[in-house]
Amino acid sequence: MNAHLYLRASTKDQDANRAKVALELFAAEKGLGIVGIYAENISGTKLNRPELLALLDIAESGDVLLVESVDRLSRLSQADWDALKATIKAKGLRLVVADLPTSHMLVEAKGITGQIMDVINSMLIDLMATMARLDQDKRVERIKQGLENKRAAHPDWKPSGKSRNGMLWAKIEGLLLKHPDLKPDDIAKIAECGVATVYRVKKTMKTA
Repeated sequence: MNAHLYLRASTKDQDANRAKVALELFAAEKGLGIVGIYAENISGTKLNRPELLALLDIAESGDVLLVESVDRLSRLSQADWDALKATIKAKGLRLVVADLPTSHMLVEAKGITGQIMDVINSMLIDLMATMARLDQDKRVERIKQGLENKRAAHPDWKPSGKSRNGMLWAKIEGLLLKHPDLKPDDIAKIAECGVATVYRVKKTMKTA
């Protein structure tokens, strides 16, 4: 049976490949043949994930979609989670979660046993997806409350925002000086950054 491994981390500070070895071992133990590994650093609250969408496009009916845990697949809203489930079902994929033992039986169970396990597994995955979403909501609420408390205690306080990436900034400056005829879009592609960042660097260079 073919398996597609999906690995996700929420930010660039986390490694989406951290669980790769564990999932590869899991697949080997279950006799699954890995035909694709899809890893990305993106929030689980977003349904539009390039690697996940690529997996769903390539995978065929009967294949296994293997993830480390439900929250690696979803911290989605109920509507988006329902849409993702519908896509997985329409593709005929078997969703197997490494830390959810009941899902492991989907690799081998057939007939009425397989159907029963599929129902039980779907219920448990739904429950875990709901818990993951609620955990995300609580995290967002804690951050919001923390900011409100900070502002209440210090009315003049403002969030510092993201710090500047010094190396990227210097790289863009170098490209702008060396290639003044290049368009901002081209500079952004070479520097592997957003066009907005290129414009910010140009503005800073003009006022320096």
